[in-house]
Amino acid sequence: MMREGTVYHETKTFDRRPAATAWIKKREKELAKPGALEELNVSDPPLSKAIERYTEETVKDIGRTKAQVLRTIATYPIADLPCSTIKSKDIIEFLQSLPGQPQTVGNYASHLASIFAIARPMWDFRLDDREMRDAITVARRMGIASRSAQRNRRPTLDELDRLLVHFVDRRQRTPQAMPMHKVIVFALFSTRRQAEITRLTWDDFQKEHKRILVRDMKHPGEKLGNDTWVDLPEEAIQIIDSMCKSKAEIFPYSPDAITANFTRACKLLGIEDLHFHDLRHEGISRLFEMGWNIPHVAAVSGHRSWVSLKRYTHIRETGNKYASWPGLQLAIDNA
Repeated sequence: MMREGTVYHETKTFDRRPAATAWIKKREKELAKPGALEELNVSDPPLSKAIERYTEETVKDIGRTKAQVLRTIATYPIADLPCSTIKSKDIIEFLQSLPGQPQTVGNYASHLASIFAIARPMWDFRLDDREMRDAITVARRMGIASRSAQRNRRPTLDELDRLLVHFVDRRQRTPQAMPMHKVIVFALFSTRRQAEITRLTWDDFQKEHKRILVRDMKHPGEKLGNDTWVDLPEEAIQIIDSMCKSKAEIFPYSPDAITANFTRACKLLGIEDLHFHDLRHEGISRLFEMGWNIPHVAAVSGHRSWVSLKRYTHIRETGNKYASWPGLQLAIDNA
């Protein structure tokens, strides 16, 4: 229906045409009352309103990536459609219009699905979660979207050596530069993510128990408040002992700075397709190669689900290839 620039959509399915006709007449009469159409449109806002409320009202930290994705979705035509009118066809057309690989499109679909999942029960916005689920099913089967591919990239000892020499040399030339050589070695042996590393504090470090409290550890269902004690291998403890106690944080740096430094160095040294997060993969796989069992590895990595650790159990070799690695001592000895 359209009246003085106000548009309203409503659908309902019937088994028999007479019943559908009777319902149409009844609804048209109800909507003819003064203010009825305008009142209904208040509770049937565009998708952009649902996105706005989700980002403003969610208690959890949704993360910068998800927030950016949702802001981008709000710029597409689908965001202007009233919630009740959005069908799987509209969602599929939106996903087809996105640039990037199917994995990227899959991430957009996943973040949009979180809006559809809560809009009706929380705000009474008429987004149909079934339409979203149907769209994702079609998009995956048609190759429009896919789940993110798992990375199996691991650094070689030669690549690590080159990175450490580069950062030690930079630190000697520029003392105020971040000691990336220490951050890299700690990430490798502790298996911690860059954001987790920057949140570690001296107060949460228990050297006598060889453990540390990781605050707000990443988890599929939780993030804020997911504080977890993890075991520290001896090599990680040695790196902590070599750090200066100038601030509350052991590594008082930003995750973005760590990533930028690492990426820039890899490009400069000609090291291809290596991410900082690959150090975590290497560290966990190393523990399995040393013969550790799943519960023992999980105590270090912080995994709640042992099933998720299976992807790290592909063994390249046995034993500890870092037993006599000079890179550890290089990181410890250089401030």
